[in-house]
Amino acid sequence: MSATTAEQAGRRVEEVLDRLAENGDTEACAAAEEVVRVLMEFYGSGIARVVDLLGRPAARPPADPMGPLLADELVASLLNLHGLHPEDAPTRIDRALSALPQPVENAGFDAATGVLRLRATASTGCGCSSTQDSVRQAAVDALACFAPEVTGVELESAAPREPALLQIGPRPSLVGADGRTSAAL
Repeated sequence: MSATTAEQAGRRVEEVLDRLAENGDTEACAAAEEVVRVLMEFYGSGIARVVDLLGRPAARPPADPMGPLLADELVASLLNLHGLHPEDAPTRIDRALSALPQPVENAGFDAATGVLRLRATASTGCGCSSTQDSVRQAAVDALACFAPEVTGVELESAAPREPALLQIGPRPSLVGADGRTSAAL
């Protein structure tokens, strides 16, 4: 990957925008300028995040200086977008799953199809479809930043939990300070 200077990139963008303007298609020209603005904002946000994460004063430098960068969704997505993320797909998948509010188990990733199978743990909500859908969507959202090669998520339900048996019996007697027993209130 050859390094492009800011001057070279700016010149190329101007050339493309000028070609669009020459064609007289003002709508296409406006759309192209909007795309450039959106991308500039995206990359500007990423660079600002890197500066913020690296510039934070710390009592002790982190053992892994890349750790905060790799854990950040915006920076991780930029690294992935350009093939610069140093972690392999399984590590990035685990990182994304560990950030979910409800725990799930990785039941396997098929790199050929891009499908990740997840297994809901017993503690993943009530098991109803709306809960399962929210767990699946949370996984999809986290994986989009950390592991974009995951193109589909299948959520297997956990084995149904047996309902807890509530046993009701007589309340135990209480022994007072005077040694006499009385029925609990």
